[in-house]
Amino acid sequence: MVHSVEYSLDVIRDEARRLVNRGLVSRRQPIYTLCQYIPVREWERVESELEKNDFLLRDCLLDLLGREDWDED
Repeated sequence: MVHSVEYSLDVIRDEARRLVNRGLVSRRQPIYTLCQYIPVREWERVESELEKNDFLLRDCLLDLLGREDWDED
């Protein structure tokens, strides 16, 4: 049995934030950069969820992440 992850917008944002925080991607890179880190078989679901929420794959990750709160100033 193949386990499939539900990719809600919150899950996609969390994954993007994790990748940015680890320095693997930049906030200025396009959203489609995430496809390198999400299994190919799951990407169609991710893309569908993004489109449903009016995000384009060419939009910057910053647009997807939105406002971020910082613990330190």
